[in-house]
Amino acid sequence: MIGNLIGWCVFGLIAGAIARLFVSGPDRLGCLGTIALGIVGSVVGGYLGMLIFRSEADNFHPAGLLGSIIGGIIVLVLWRRFAVPPAV
Repeated sequence: MIGNLIGWCVFGLIAGAIARLFVSGPDRLGCLGTIALGIVGSVVGGYLGMLIFRSEADNFHPAGLLGSIIGGIIVLVLWRRFAVPPAV
């Protein structure tokens, strides 16, 4: 249980950090925000993979590293567009 949680956090940190490298601009995400970005990106990437490859809904699973990075980029762009007020 704890090993899975630590694995998700490390994976989320790596995927989120790489996604942040691809999307330029300032972020107010700390380490926990980057982990959350990677984990949410993994879920988004898995869902997009399910839609693209037409797998069944009961076979849904998180994406691998590449899908997580792509999902993280999508989440970060949407986060900046809709949730973060412009800096003054």
